[in-house]
Amino acid sequence: MSEQWQQLKNSNLSEPSENYQPVFSKQSPVNQKVYIVGIHPLHNPKRLFEVYAPIVDFIDMQLPNVELKLEASRNYEEFDNKLYSGHFDFAMPNPYQTILSLAHGYHIFGKMADDENFRGIILIRKDSNIKEVSDLKGKAVAYPAETALAATMMPQQYLHTNGLDVNTDIENRYVGSQESSIMNVLLGHVAAAATWPVPWKTFSAEHPDQAAQLIIKWQTESLPNNGWVVRNDVPTELAAQFAQTLFALQNSEQGLKMLAAIPVSRFEAANEKTYTPVQAFIDNFNKTVRPIEQ
Repeated sequence: MSEQWQQLKNSNLSEPSENYQPVFSKQSPVNQKVYIVGIHPLHNPKRLFEVYAPIVDFIDMQLPNVELKLEASRNYEEFDNKLYSGHFDFAMPNPYQTILSLAHGYHIFGKMADDENFRGIILIRKDSNIKEVSDLKGKAVAYPAETALAATMMPQQYLHTNGLDVNTDIENRYVGSQESSIMNVLLGHVAAAATWPVPWKTFSAEHPDQAAQLIIKWQTESLPNNGWVVRNDVPTELAAQFAQTLFALQNSEQGLKMLAAIPVSRFEAANEKTYTPVQAFIDNFNKTVRPIEQ
């Protein structure tokens, strides 16, 4: 196990410097308005910049007289604090955060497509003796963060529905990132780990030998995918230009390459009504599984 850990520490799973920043190519006036774009912690900051900086850079090039700055957050708590304080001008929160942002001066304009991929998955080692959900009783389960919807709340709802009290029957370990959750079960630190298909596909492609030691034991139903929100005081024309460019990425070879790196087929228009199923899930989760902010 220790050799695997050293190998992966030297890969892109290792934590980057907090000062890691994207590089933008557009030359622009010093006094132009800067708009901050925040992506919730789908990955560690270095990986997030590798995937999303090209997209933000591409949109930036289409918007005259402004500059877009991509900003990562070290963890979900930091992202939540930034989002709910209005720090971001544009943001891509998870669906739970998307709904909460409406009370903090944002509105929904878009989302990731491919809703069938927005589901929780629960991983175990192939050599595990876990056969049924009840076999997890008394054991530890890893998740990225308490507020991760697909990778935490949806798996916890699944476990609850299948007979576990997640508050008393298991030890919940919130380990900070999707990659860390996967690593915890790979290294045998927990009996199972929750994540969602996008980081699992990335991990499987980049570390096939390690991924081959794990299996998806259970998966949840799906919900609408990650949202895009914009702060209400951002000029309407600018928000529309941002959205138009984002929603057209799949129409060019360059854009398709960016989308493939996520991976997602496209981004698409959305509004508050799109997330009605998410609100229903949150209401039920809060009543039946554990209390959460609403």
